[in-house]
Amino acid sequence: MSSQGIGPEPNLSDSKALVTVIGEALVDIIEGPRQGNAAPETHPGGSPLNVAVGCARLGLHTKLVTHFAEDAYGQLIAKHLANNGVEPIVGGSQPTSTALATLDDTGAARYTFAISWDINGASIPALAAAEGSRHVHTGSIATVLPPGSKSVMGLLEGARRHATISFDPNCRPAISPDKAAARKQAEDFVAASDIVKASDEDLLWLYPDRTLEESMNAWLALGPALVALTRGANGPVLLSRSGRVDITGERVEVADTVGAGDSFMSALISGLRQLDALGAAGRARLQEITQDQLHVLARYANKAAGITCSRPGANPPGLADLGPLANPSFLLEG
Repeated sequence: MSSQGIGPEPNLSDSKALVTVIGEALVDIIEGPRQGNAAPETHPGGSPLNVAVGCARLGLHTKLVTHFAEDAYGQLIAKHLANNGVEPIVGGSQPTSTALATLDDTGAARYTFAISWDINGASIPALAAAEGSRHVHTGSIATVLPPGSKSVMGLLEGARRHATISFDPNCRPAISPDKAAARKQAEDFVAASDIVKASDEDLLWLYPDRTLEESMNAWLALGPALVALTRGANGPVLLSRSGRVDITGERVEVADTVGAGDSFMSALISGLRQLDALGAAGRARLQEITQDQLHVLARYANKAAGITCSRPGANPPGLADLGPLANPSFLLEG
């Protein structure tokens, strides 16, 4: 299945989405050792877009509040979203954003951005989508780059009564080099969220004087029910008020790591949906999540990230690849 693979058909007859993702859509231009003298590859990307596609491929009715233009790159994004059953809500007026991803010999990516973030003109349908969803996810550049970053927090505030909230800072120092400001913005979004996910690189950049464990505990104290940490090949850590789960990474042949963290996030949302732990009605279950549930969620999301690492580009798994959460009926009794 390629990164343009066909996903579930969009259910446009239903104006409400189960999941609304808010954030940037862009085109990844990938170059590195594996390209040799060939032309760079182009793939639709952006962390929020990848999460939206990942959620839709896992059977969740998903909308994406974003920006892209009616240019060649924007048409590539629009086709990708349509093929994967993601309904876009598009604002802003600038050209479609791009990210040049340069891969090293291990497949790890470093990015150079040409990006703008503004959803002006889409505020009414965006708020309707956020307020009508069971879960709202945001993160990455959309939460730090003005003018759109202020709109994102407003949408979360509007959604909070009806939806659970998740956040992934996906820090980009090239976009937000003011570390103190980025830290403050991240903490504001953490405090507004039920579920937060970060990579070890994110936390070490934001808090160079803390251990990862200290940073996770500090975020948990800000109010979320669940804090997830990804550590690449070392595997994830999930932390809640019931305790901590630490598992090893998936053993896969890595094509590249593009989009792996986003696939982890999508699978985590899907797993929590299968545990009936999303939405206002599921918030109490999320806050009481057990160690057994954390362990199964960690394995499920970790498997999704591993599948993505085995494929070129941001190409998250579908239900046929990942299957359902293990023993959900047993876990629902927890």
